[in-house]
Amino acid sequence: MLVFCGLGVGLILSSMSSNALLEEGRKRGMAITSSLAYRLVEPILAMDFLQMKNLIDNVDHQYDDVIYIFLTDAGANILSHTFTGGFPTDLLQVNADFNKTQPILLSTEKGLVYDFNVRVSLGDKYLGSVRLGLSRKDIDAQIHRQRLTSLFSTMGVVGLGIVLALWFARTVTFRLNRLRESVEEVVRGNLDVHAGFSLEKYCWELMDCNRHDCPAYGDVQRRCWYLAGTLCPNCGDKEYPFKMENCRQCSVFKHNFGDEIQDLAEAFDAMAVTVKKHIEELTEQGKTIARQQGLLKTIMNVTPDFITLQDKDLNYTFAGKAFCDYFKLDEAEIVGKTDADIFTRKQAEINVKESRQILETGIPLAKEITFKRARDQKWFHVLKVPVYDQDGSIIGLLLTARDISMLKKFQEQLIQSQKMEDLGRLAGGVAHEINTPLGIILGYTQLLMDDIEDEEILEGMQIIEKQTKVCRKIVADLLGFSRNSQAVSETVDVNESILQVVRLVEHAFFMNRIKIVCTLDEHIPPLCGDQERLKQVWLNLLNNAADVIGQDGAIHVQSRFLAEERKLEVSIADTGKGIAPEHLGRIFDPFFTTKQVGKGTGLGLSVSFGIIKDHGGTISALSPIPAKYLTADFVRGEKCGPGAVFVIVLPLDGPGDKNGKDDKLNETLP
Repeated sequence: MLVFCGLGVGLILSSMSSNALLEEGRKRGMAITSSLAYRLVEPILAMDFLQMKNLIDNVDHQYDDVIYIFLTDAGANILSHTFTGGFPTDLLQVNADFNKTQPILLSTEKGLVYDFNVRVSLGDKYLGSVRLGLSRKDIDAQIHRQRLTSLFSTMGVVGLGIVLALWFARTVTFRLNRLRESVEEVVRGNLDVHAGFSLEKYCWELMDCNRHDCPAYGDVQRRCWYLAGTLCPNCGDKEYPFKMENCRQCSVFKHNFGDEIQDLAEAFDAMAVTVKKHIEELTEQGKTIARQQGLLKTIMNVTPDFITLQDKDLNYTFAGKAFCDYFKLDEAEIVGKTDADIFTRKQAEINVKESRQILETGIPLAKEITFKRARDQKWFHVLKVPVYDQDGSIIGLLLTARDISMLKKFQEQLIQSQKMEDLGRLAGGVAHEINTPLGIILGYTQLLMDDIEDEEILEGMQIIEKQTKVCRKIVADLLGFSRNSQAVSETVDVNESILQVVRLVEHAFFMNRIKIVCTLDEHIPPLCGDQERLKQVWLNLLNNAADVIGQDGAIHVQSRFLAEERKLEVSIADTGKGIAPEHLGRIFDPFFTTKQVGKGTGLGLSVSFGIIKDHGGTISALSPIPAKYLTADFVRGEKCGPGAVFVIVLPLDGPGDKNGKDDKLNETLP
């Protein structure tokens, strides 16, 4: 670049200088010719040929580069000339037009000659013309010398520039080459590189600092202004580049800060160390994520629930082991497939329709389905929820299905047991009603037997007496069957019994997005009672609360110890639609229910009331919920109703004397 630029500049300057010399020669010739033409006016008018000759010869002898001079009159006749071997008449035909630019360049035996033609005139009168030939030999020689001088000068300057450029380039490229080698090492995976040069003194030496706990102490790869948390008083806890405003005023920075290449190399070293540290952190995080993924996959594979994940196109991207085992497929055979490849056509169409609706609306789906096989029938509680990415858009669908076949059997058994209990209670009531007329029949029969003497009639009355006693025995047996079994009196941990029931139902409630909040008093002493029957009460109340809520709500279970009364209080509140005032006085009556036909028998609260009564306690229903039962832990959503709370009060010492009149308490709040 220096050679080309130098030669180019030299040629341009040489050309400009040559043009200037040629222009100067032309101006000089024109000046000589014009001066001679001015002096020849008088001799031409006087026709003094001797004076003409003298003037022309003086000019010819005065200038060595003048080749010829001749003078013509107005008729182009030669008046005087300097030619010695005869006048060349061809010159009269050359450069005869005064309108052309003067001079013109002629090629002669003596080389290139500038021919000047200047008019000799007096005012407007044309007297003749002076022709002068000026040799370009001296001008060309001067141009040649100038070009040689320019060439050697340019070559000298270019040579010096090349030497300086090579020295500077070697200094720069040496550091750039070191930086390039460091980059190649980084590309190979070696981050322990050092592109920068070692300093004469480091920051701890310049500052005479012995703070070994400073991050910059002993670090020869990174300058202190690239590190965060240095202990210099001006640095503070800022990171690069936010700390540079303070660092630029530091004596360490002023002493060690180099040019741009050094700054680049040091920044590269700092970057390499930072990247190495970041890679180590990412590697450790990757190991942690791999362990967590393995643990998560293990959990998903050991759980008995069906777990699958589908993308937006409803292609399976994951399937748990339980799902694979149930359909007798491997995960590799499921991943990438759709519902049409796994289920029957009808079931696949149902699944796709539900999944499309969830992907479009974002509303989860919870339902119970059954699969019938040759030997058994399985019930599953299915929950389908959309999967969102970081920007809130739906990217897939998560399905979980839990086998609730055993729970269904337990529900059937519970319903059957409640039916049997209610049937027994109904039979007891009927038996009481029948027992009274039977007693009257038996009494009157015995009275009549004392007064009848007719054997045949007496025999008939005896048959009546016998059959009446048989009826009384049947009624007595029916009463015995209708009475509750002997309660088991034991020490009961009320909080533990509540938690056992909560754990039993919380998953089923969670499927309907019903949250159970427990606020249990840890200072409650044990209670004397029947734990299993109390658990039946908690279960009935929780199920009723869940039925009232439906979906999206909360249930608050709270226990408190009433020390002064030696009683404990258990309250179960829900965020449902509440209980109408006209129904509060009847909810504990047998067979009373506000549920739809087929949804309830109206016996749950009646059974619960009887169990609490047998324990010597009271149960009451309040709606809406009083403020004392709305604690901070009980969060009510925007769509919640006024709610209801059932309050059970139980004595610690078990049931005492009961008259059955004040055991049932219902309160209605305005």
